Amino acid sequence: MDTKLIAPSILAADFGNLQRDVELVNQSQADWFHIDIMDGVFVPNISFGMPVLKAIQQHADKFIDVHLMIVDPDRYITTFAELGANMLTVHYEACTHLHRSLQAIKAQGMQAGVAVNPHTNVELLRDTIQDIDMVCVMSVNPGFGGQSFIENTYDKVKQLKALISEKKADTKIEIDGGVTSKNAKELIMCGADVLVAGSFVFKSENPTETIADLKTLIN
Repeated sequence: MDTKLIAPSILAADFGNLQRDVELVNQSQADWFHIDIMDGVFVPNISFGMPVLKAIQQHADKFIDVHLMIVDPDRYITTFAELGANMLTVHYEACTHLHRSLQAIKAQGMQAGVAVNPHTNVELLRDTIQDIDMVCVMSVNPGFGGQSFIENTYDKVKQLKALISEKKADTKIEIDGGVTSKNAKELIMCGADVLVAGSFVFKSENPTETIADLKTLIN
């Protein structure tokens, strides 16, 4: 059985102590760094851009999972490869030519992810699922941290898992938004492989302990 992964979301870290929080993740049982790039156009918020990712990358010594919540992501594929992204996730809703985007990401040596918003049916990925390394299921509306988990996500993950099995794809399923110790185990049981946790980790009294507890809970 594959080990299930925890990816703390740096969006919820203390930006005044970013290096400290990056090193906290390095020293914890977390598996990946999850980095949200927002442009204020695709989502109603702006997070951080290339200079901040570069700063994170200089200190991070784990897998870097970059989630682009931006319009026209193809423009920046090469840039994010150069900045050290290991996985680059683009939104289904932002890609006119999704297959082309996936091929361009892989051509730069990165794994290719596709994120789907809460209203997007996973059946829309049927024709590309074998080209996708990971589907990021948004379990909140993208753009802000700290939102409440959308309950329909459980059914959506089951549908996606069934599609992946039917197509004999090797695609991982990631859940992004509102993940806590209350829903983590059920998400894994529905078919999730990677859980992104932001506020739940960084707003806790002991983030390192919270990560360890989550990791134990899901494996």
